[in-house]
Amino acid sequence: MKNSDNIKAMVKEKYSEIALQSKDINQSSCCGSSACSTEVYNIMSDDYDGLKGYHSEADLGLGCGLPTAFAGIQSGQTVVDLGCGAGNDCFIARNETGATGRVIGIDFTPAMIEKARTNAQTLGYENVEFILGDIEQMPLNEGTADVVVSNCVLNLVPNKQNVFNEIFRILKPGGHFSISDVVLEKPLPEAVKNVAELYAGCVAGAILQDEYLDIIRKAGFTDVQIQQSKPIHIPLDILNQYLSAADAATYQEQSPGIKSITVYAKKPEPCCCGTGCNA
Repeated sequence: MKNSDNIKAMVKEKYSEIALQSKDINQSSCCGSSACSTEVYNIMSDDYDGLKGYHSEADLGLGCGLPTAFAGIQSGQTVVDLGCGAGNDCFIARNETGATGRVIGIDFTPAMIEKARTNAQTLGYENVEFILGDIEQMPLNEGTADVVVSNCVLNLVPNKQNVFNEIFRILKPGGHFSISDVVLEKPLPEAVKNVAELYAGCVAGAILQDEYLDIIRKAGFTDVQIQQSKPIHIPLDILNQYLSAADAATYQEQSPGIKSITVYAKKPEPCCCGTGCNA
């Protein structure tokens, strides 16, 4: 059983390697994992080419959705991207906020932050900044953001409740998030869950969808809704790399139903100026 610190160290090491890989290598793997099937990537990924603000150098092929397409970002707003990687979603968000807005990307991998800052400098974006930090303890003030986005990152975080509590803290009252992530309909077999490559491959760190949504509500969010949902199938060739033939066959027969979802929720505004509705 791996503890929280071990999982974080493993993910950080893996994504430090991914930051130095080409997009072509990442596209032929499972979220940058070194021994996955191209079929997994093709099923998980979405096409960013049609989104304004897209910068190919910032796209490492690691996402499982298009959160910025669902986030309803407005001109002049402040947007925070959790696990920003090389800045892909930040640059699309910047297209929506315009020059009067502000976009902040947070990532705990120094190599990713360096890559993102280089991309921002190339694009000449002075209102896009990248901060090294842990999204369980964000280096941001309360009420910083109008909108929070994230793409296939929270499934890698051991304590998801901490992250959603932090999202609630940094959002302004009335602000919202749109997050793409991987969830399960049934538990994963332990043999799969404990594989390090899959932790960094956006699958084995996932939790049940109902549990995921409950965590969001416990953090204080309202109007929780799934904006998009799509199935993710792990093909036999990747299962055979980690499981015995019998276990792989059993897994396919009893597939837990892995899904990519994009979920929205809102931070409620204070009732009657924060004094209580019945005051």
